[in-house]
Amino acid sequence: MSLGYAEKLSYREDLGGQLGAPEIFDQDEALNANAQHLSGMIRDSKTVVVFTGAGISTACGIPDFRGPNGVWTMQRAGKPLPKARSSFTTAIPSLTHMAIAELVRRGKVRRVVSQNVDGLHLRSGVPRDKLAELHGNCFAERCPSCKKEYIRDFEIETVGFKRTGRKCSMPGCKGRLKDFILDWEDALPEDELVASEEAASAAALAICLGTSLQITPACDLPLRTPKAGGKLVIVNLQKTPKDKKAALLIHGRADEVMRAAMSRLQIPIPPFVRQDTFLINIAQQSGGRKGTAVEVRVSSTHGPECAMPLVRAVDICFPENDTLRPASLERQPFVVKRVMPWPGELSMRITLHLVETIEEQYRTVDHTCTVSIAAPGIPTRACSTASDEQAVQKSKRRKILIEQCERVTAITQKVLYS
Repeated sequence: MSLGYAEKLSYREDLGGQLGAPEIFDQDEALNANAQHLSGMIRDSKTVVVFTGAGISTACGIPDFRGPNGVWTMQRAGKPLPKARSSFTTAIPSLTHMAIAELVRRGKVRRVVSQNVDGLHLRSGVPRDKLAELHGNCFAERCPSCKKEYIRDFEIETVGFKRTGRKCSMPGCKGRLKDFILDWEDALPEDELVASEEAASAAALAICLGTSLQITPACDLPLRTPKAGGKLVIVNLQKTPKDKKAALLIHGRADEVMRAAMSRLQIPIPPFVRQDTFLINIAQQSGGRKGTAVEVRVSSTHGPECAMPLVRAVDICFPENDTLRPASLERQPFVVKRVMPWPGELSMRITLHLVETIEEQYRTVDHTCTVSIAAPGIPTRACSTASDEQAVQKSKRRKILIEQCERVTAITQKVLYS
């Protein structure tokens, strides 16, 4: 999991359970036979529930906790912590994430129960109402008043259900939002726990992927399935305390097992395509005798003060007007102000440069637009090439003549799982 997340947790000497147990790998012949057995169990089961742990995210470049080189293992040994190859923000769902999402889409998997907080199940396409996040989500915050949940594209700054400093935007609410990430001593969210218990008890098949099944009460949930007459499958590289309860035990990497199982089920694994949306706000203000002041702001769709972790720089230029200087902005807020001395149309090109961890072909987002500049003190409507243009008259106190907002959506990641 993310080292940043681990560092936010309260310090704890007793990390619970076994750390650093040796990894076990089934021979190829046994692995293939077990994957075929698993595919048959999935095919023959009317209801399937999937339990996931940190082991399915190691392929995404996120370290686990209890593996031989896990975060907690290294911490207890007094050794340097493992380096993450990807942050939560830019991590790409693994083949296993996408396979699970496809099984959910087809109605085969009824519920996904995860101990992970990396948000990758949602990113892979698992609907929120089919997902229980027992330990929370680093991208989520909730309103304690109306229970509205917000999924952000930036990591929430706190853990332990603390106030984040933002307010609920639901009409008439304005509740103070809290993070949705458990600290050590926090109880599991009741709604997530109850949904998981019901799903496990009703399932004909429970599949555990990449979890050591050591931390209660999450580790006991899969046992509800065999107790109710169903079957339990455990796929993990280490032994778990629940192995004896499993009808099928597979020691292998989750991606290898799920690739083979999906192939035998003749279900293709869908590509992962990520799209991100950015907000461009163009406001015209009275500039006095000098003309009309134009403010261009690039911000998060979650709010003007929210972080934009994917954007490292923004260039803004006015290609048809040599009198207006271009701007290169390398940190937030991405805002530029210029004065248009005469009314008329103003064209601008806005280029977003994304972080280096984004694949090069998606690293640049270009957007062009044209606005109709009002004469100083005369309100007018803006003209835009964007289909979702919004023109809103503002108060005289702010002296804003017109303001338009454009939502720019672009593909930022794409992966094929061959």
